[in-house]
Amino acid sequence: MKTIFILTDTLCRRYLSLYGNDWTITPNLERLAKKSSVFDQHWCGSAPCIPARHDLMTGRLNFLERNWGGAEPFDEILPTILRQQKGTYSHMSTDHMFYADKGGENYLPGFNSWELIRGQEHDPLVSTVKPVAIPVHHGVMPQQYVKNRTVFKSEKDFPTPKTFSKATDWLKQNRGADNYFLWVEGFDPHEPFDQDEKYLKMYPDNYDGPEYIWPTYGPCRDTPEQLAHIRTRYAATLTMMDAWLGTLMDELDAQNAWDDTLVILTTDHGYLLGEHGFMAKNYMPAYNEVFHIPLLIHTPGQTEARRSAALTQNIDMLPTILDYFGIDTAVCKNKLHGKSLRPVLEGTQSQVRDALIYGYYGLSVNVTDGEHTYFRAARNGENRPLNLYTATPSTLRQNLGHDSVADFTLIEQGRHLPWTSYPVFKFPADCIRYDNQSQNFAVRNVYNRESLLFDIETDYAQEWPLNDPLLEKKYRDLLIRLMRDHDSPLEQFERLGLD
Repeated sequence: MKTIFILTDTLCRRYLSLYGNDWTITPNLERLAKKSSVFDQHWCGSAPCIPARHDLMTGRLNFLERNWGGAEPFDEILPTILRQQKGTYSHMSTDHMFYADKGGENYLPGFNSWELIRGQEHDPLVSTVKPVAIPVHHGVMPQQYVKNRTVFKSEKDFPTPKTFSKATDWLKQNRGADNYFLWVEGFDPHEPFDQDEKYLKMYPDNYDGPEYIWPTYGPCRDTPEQLAHIRTRYAATLTMMDAWLGTLMDELDAQNAWDDTLVILTTDHGYLLGEHGFMAKNYMPAYNEVFHIPLLIHTPGQTEARRSAALTQNIDMLPTILDYFGIDTAVCKNKLHGKSLRPVLEGTQSQVRDALIYGYYGLSVNVTDGEHTYFRAARNGENRPLNLYTATPSTLRQNLGHDSVADFTLIEQGRHLPWTSYPVFKFPADCIRYDNQSQNFAVRNVYNRESLLFDIETDYAQEWPLNDPLLEKKYRDLLIRLMRDHDSPLEQFERLGLD
């Protein structure tokens, strides 16, 4: 048994022809779809990047307990389970530099081997003491990324093309091998939306302003011309990623690997490019553009395209992969929230659940059954009570130490999580000073003041909130049930006014 898991960061569903887009260029995603099941109701669980990876690696929802953080010492992660239960060799090829930063600890060592491709975003690849000149630009242009760009001499030098190229080399090197798990993770099309110019030329674009590759997180203040350009930039980056996905698929063709290999492709979350008046992610309500995401699964020997309306999440990837490797999830030491999708893939079931929950730590908690979405906001502006539970006290690019915690005496240690006897630290949310304000949950976010209910069958764009107390009660009750099922800390119910 062999599995190739492909994770592309910020892969927006609405930009894919598989889901109705008619102007982006993604021939290799279409090629994969022709021999895969395409899931129409696949949703993120925890967001953004590292919380989503925690969901994928553990099969458990993360966002009710903590924010961005490493794999905990009591976590079992997918490659480790495969190695312990089946002797499966696992390898990761990635340019997602957060695995090597604070808040991304303990994921890479779970693999037998890994290759971390350098140069994305703030990764300190190019080391020069003297600052370099920042070009005239619109949006964001960090000093470090300007340095990194100096080594991108051709398309092959960009990190995501290198990631797919290295993964393809690994497949060539291990031709004829069996019992392996290959995790291929390209950071593109995450911002910065930077690519070889030939991909930008594939799209009509009359923009003549300053360079614009990286949106500012916040309300959208772009002109129509700027907004059209950054959307084109996103599409061009997507097309470059798609081209290099094609090189990986070419190698699978050459090895006739489709007959005995499980291939899964999904993403961590989407992105807003002006929709609802916002840019990016993390701070606004949990709109479909960010949380309704693509999923393609090719089962061994599959030769035709299929569609599924099953409600699925990224927490389902771990139990699905274990199932195909012949591993009973009863061996897992921790309770799983995910469900194996094998019955859906093989046509013996149409659904594995009737609803699901998703969100960002400390913001609204959200529920959908595929017909409606309900965003449950905190009951008041204080956003209390809210605690962060961890045995690995770090977060996005910072340790929770002297410079980050106002008063160490506010931290408690004990067996605070009902599903594990491992002692953890309990941090009250307001004792942490966050360097990155997207992680600051001390008070209710200004954009998450109200609970919102949408009919996404008639209003998929979520532009017209419903005022229906009886329907809201139905989804409030559903949310309570699902929070209990997913081991929510009790204070989350109180914070949301559900106690």
